Amino acid sequence: MSGTVVVGLDVGGTSTRATALGLDGQRLGTGRAGGGNPTSHGAERAATELLSALRGALGRVDPTRVRAGAIGLAGAGRLLADPAGRAAFDRAWRDAGMSCPYAVYGDALVAYASGTADPDGTVLIAGTGAIAAGVRELRLDRVADGHGWLLGDAGSGFWLGREAVRRLLGDLDSGHAPDALGRRLLTDLLGSAAVAPRARDTVDALIQVVTRRPPVELARLAPTVVAAAVAGEPAATGLIADAATHLINSVSRIRPADAGGPLVLGGGLLTGGTPLAAAVRAEAARRWPRAPLCKAGDGAAAAAWLAARDLPEVIDPAALHALLVAPTP
Repeated sequence: MSGTVVVGLDVGGTSTRATALGLDGQRLGTGRAGGGNPTSHGAERAATELLSALRGALGRVDPTRVRAGAIGLAGAGRLLADPAGRAAFDRAWRDAGMSCPYAVYGDALVAYASGTADPDGTVLIAGTGAIAAGVRELRLDRVADGHGWLLGDAGSGFWLGREAVRRLLGDLDSGHAPDALGRRLLTDLLGSAAVAPRARDTVDALIQVVTRRPPVELARLAPTVVAAAVAGEPAATGLIADAATHLINSVSRIRPADAGGPLVLGGGLLTGGTPLAAAVRAEAARRWPRAPLCKAGDGAAAAAWLAARDLPEVIDPAALHALLVAPTP
């Protein structure tokens, strides 16, 4: 058993992380490469990054020792339905020297598994986008939101950025001087907090700056809102409270009021020490007082654990989770 190696990958739009683990919990190698999501980067480029991360993780490991592997990926269903994309990933797997099969899981399930070994529960992710999903027998069950920036992702980083800019535009339209958050946004977007003598000129400049960029880039304003909330600025604290309400409401669509299974919180807005994370935790504890609140951890290690569970030498998946993954309360 100690000679068996499992490999897990956490594939995102900006980075690809791989890890090789022994079943005794020893971390044998890690690798990191650029964004490997085939939806955003194309299958061939994604496979190239996948191979680079795998080679980093297997640098000191004989790939023939790898008995199982798994890839966590946003849009996993699209990859599985695309023969060309799956063939590109298959080639990368073989080129890394491995002959064992690998599984592909959605990133929401991997985030859930990075926080708990419990087969039944819920995961809430808030980063650039936002999604809530129920998990049953370690399979995704019902899903809420995750509808993308145009139709949903309420409470996400994109949502915070868009709502902050909309509020600033409303203040300028009404002839009100920008508040502290508004001045931060003006400086971030226009390079100065000054408002033109004719306020509409500043409104037009803001609209042009925002609309010239891909819409999802509004998410990069989320840290500005968070910083303003930390400083106690009322507009920012109000937006944080509204975002928390949206996120908890998404969970409520799929999670019964009497549920006692764990709720795993993932994504940069909920795993860091942000005011949004604190607000979501407080409201989740009020609505589901019996539910353990867990923080998502190492997605690559969680993917490796998901792959390892079906190996015949694994008797206790929960005990293996404690070795391979480090869930954080």
